[in-house]
Amino acid sequence: MAFWAGQLPEALAAVGAPPQGLSGEQAARLLRERGPNRVTVARRRGWRLLLAQFTSPIILILVAATVLSMAVGDLIDGAIILAIVAASGGLGFWQERAAGRAVDALQARVRVAVEVIRDGREVSVPVEEVVVGDLVLLHAGDVVPADCRLVDSQRLQVDQATLTGESFPVEKTPDATPADADLTGRTNALWMGTHVVSGTGRAVVMQTGRDTAFAEVAARVGARPAATGFQRGLTRFGLLLVRIMVVLLVGILLANLLMGRPAIDSLLFSLALAVGLTPQMLPAIVAVSLSAGARMMAAHRVIVKRLEAIEDFGAMTVLLTDKTGTLTAGCVTLTASLSVDGEHDDEAARLARLNAGLQRGFTNPMDTAIMAGQPPADPALRLAEVPYDFSRQRLSLLVDDGGTATLITKGSLAAVLGVCTTARSAGGVVPLDEVRDRVQRRFTELSDRGNRVLGLAVRTLPGARTATVDDETQMTLVGLLAFQDPPKPDAAEAIDRLTGMGIAVRLITGDNRHAAAHIAGKVGLTGEPMLGTDIASCADADLPDRIAGTNVFAEVDPVQKERVLTALRARGAVVGFIGDGINDSPALHAADVGISVDTAVDVAKQAAAIVLLEKDLNVVADGVRLGRQTFTNTLKYIRVNTSASFGNVVSMSVATLLLPFLPLLPRQVLLLNFLSDIPYTTISTDHADPEQLQRPRTVDVRAIRRFMLVYGSISIAVDLGALAVLHWFWHVPTDVFRAAWFIQFTATEIIVLMVLRTNRTFLRSRPSTPLLATGALLIAVTVALPFTPLAAPLGLAPPPSPVLATLAALTVAYVVANELVKRWIPPDPVTVAPERRFRLGRRVLR
Repeated sequence: MAFWAGQLPEALAAVGAPPQGLSGEQAARLLRERGPNRVTVARRRGWRLLLAQFTSPIILILVAATVLSMAVGDLIDGAIILAIVAASGGLGFWQERAAGRAVDALQARVRVAVEVIRDGREVSVPVEEVVVGDLVLLHAGDVVPADCRLVDSQRLQVDQATLTGESFPVEKTPDATPADADLTGRTNALWMGTHVVSGTGRAVVMQTGRDTAFAEVAARVGARPAATGFQRGLTRFGLLLVRIMVVLLVGILLANLLMGRPAIDSLLFSLALAVGLTPQMLPAIVAVSLSAGARMMAAHRVIVKRLEAIEDFGAMTVLLTDKTGTLTAGCVTLTASLSVDGEHDDEAARLARLNAGLQRGFTNPMDTAIMAGQPPADPALRLAEVPYDFSRQRLSLLVDDGGTATLITKGSLAAVLGVCTTARSAGGVVPLDEVRDRVQRRFTELSDRGNRVLGLAVRTLPGARTATVDDETQMTLVGLLAFQDPPKPDAAEAIDRLTGMGIAVRLITGDNRHAAAHIAGKVGLTGEPMLGTDIASCADADLPDRIAGTNVFAEVDPVQKERVLTALRARGAVVGFIGDGINDSPALHAADVGISVDTAVDVAKQAAAIVLLEKDLNVVADGVRLGRQTFTNTLKYIRVNTSASFGNVVSMSVATLLLPFLPLLPRQVLLLNFLSDIPYTTISTDHADPEQLQRPRTVDVRAIRRFMLVYGSISIAVDLGALAVLHWFWHVPTDVFRAAWFIQFTATEIIVLMVLRTNRTFLRSRPSTPLLATGALLIAVTVALPFTPLAAPLGLAPPPSPVLATLAALTVAYVVANELVKRWIPPDPVTVAPERRFRLGRRVLR
């Protein structure tokens, strides 16, 4: 029987769920038996990750050709090639596994939790540890941890858009529904992947993990998140390499066959060159760089949930933020409890405390401020609650106030005035219209001073023990509640810092225009606010131009926040959004970089890619700087490795036409590629120059192609110069030639990394110690290799001293040439993201 059909006792009995909740021992046993409450399996581990290192088509073809070579008798050559391929894959596996473990440890710090009843007590457990039979307590802002059957509820509204696409919340009730009801019609069921918008409820977990409806949807549509800008850039880069690789592979193979060389040797040589051009270590380098960046960001109070977001964090050009806790101190205080006449009113303060102290919907700063320094309200006075929701913008409590059932309503002033017909003035209860203008003027005065203002109203309901939205009518306005949250002392400085980094900070809030403009002015965000009504009246096609010069958006609802974000992206911006509220989830999903805070509601933390341990714009600036450093170091590998590999491949291609023998054996090409990749494993430790961190960054494939052609050409010239000297001047034997070229290629690729990692001279911007030490060690190993017992199996012979001196001179010339070219064509153009002009706050950055 479907768990939403039939009566509740039958559903509970079907899963063995006791009505009072599980014991801790029962929950632990079920968790061991059924596993964690996850939809997707953890990232690739163990042998799966190891096998993934060898799934490249080029690698598979190379292995097949090598096996064929061994089958026709070349066992030693084939064994060496396979050993080098295995070592290269093992290095990538080790790097990615270590990176994955580090990231898991960081992400564990911001796991979403849920309240359940265990051993008769309310406890908070990670969502992954929820089991079938758990009795779950849900409030506004909570994620639904699994598929559940509702036990009881109070105006519980759930956003099911992730499953149904329906944009409006669905009200849930415990009543049984037909077994054949569609998902939307199962109003007594709660589904994993959805979240509570308003109200409260208790529910029993019926299905977890891969047994849930959400798991079915994820499996059907694919659970992969949308690619980030960085990933899209890498894809374009990969396509560029594929085109180059195909042309070179076919050309080299045909040239060698036309010259009468053995087919197997020619194929292996061509494939080895293709492997040399392919940045095999790119997945491992990216994983290591991102995990290192995530660790550095965690040390600066920024936790990365989705590693790929680090790059977009660094590419961000616009940051949309609310004001509470980012621009303001986040310490809300009740500054005034006023009557409709504008005088202090103890009765208004008392009624506000009853409303705030007895509500059970969700914790919010204003209720906390109302109850500050006050004794807790007596729970016995609470009769019923009509929870807050974002459409009504009101919260009502039915309380026993001195023996009289009294409905106390608190909310936005406009929402409260909408249900009032009278007002309590000094002269008694009067029609609302008599004081409406006076109240509105007081509201404006308070808001202009930066106050958040709520309205407070009452209605007596003699004998009532329950209340609904329908009771919110014919109420009496009691007064106004004013709250202050002053600007942070360093907010303006933090905004200037972000602006100096090429990021426009823009305030977007649901608060009224007066309070928003007051705070914005205090922190330097000038200009007239754009209101939610203005956004609503503007067509999607016109909105990008309308918002171009706007720094403040006020009185906006969740849909309008998302529209503003989409319009900014349409202008070419990379948009970050800071949100911690229940209604911020859509915008967090839609942003290029969704940012929340550790104290946010669960649904916001779940939607965010990055979680701040402290809600502070300076923390954001620190994170952006580290994100750009991570991006810069990753780009160093892409640029330098690609240009060096391109130069090597073209040089060897030309050499096959000039020499009567293969310039390098396949096993030597693969070993060269393996050894020169090792220093890149420490690239994540490298420094970034200050100018590389000052502007948003993107993967510019055209710049990479230009870099590859310019600096690859220098490499080609030096390589062919070495060929001419070795073959036509020194007339060295074949195995000595190969040893010399092997040393030349490996050493220059490592050295050029030290030179081209920066736009500055080597002495003005030195590599990190791990990078420099690893590079020096690998150069020493490369030079020594022809003099060791491994030389013969590898087909190498010791080069004489004059040859080594020639190589040293050519290497020095190579370094000097690169340093000179750097003056006119910088290795890192420090591109701005995006390319189109974009007004950033108070200045124009191009």
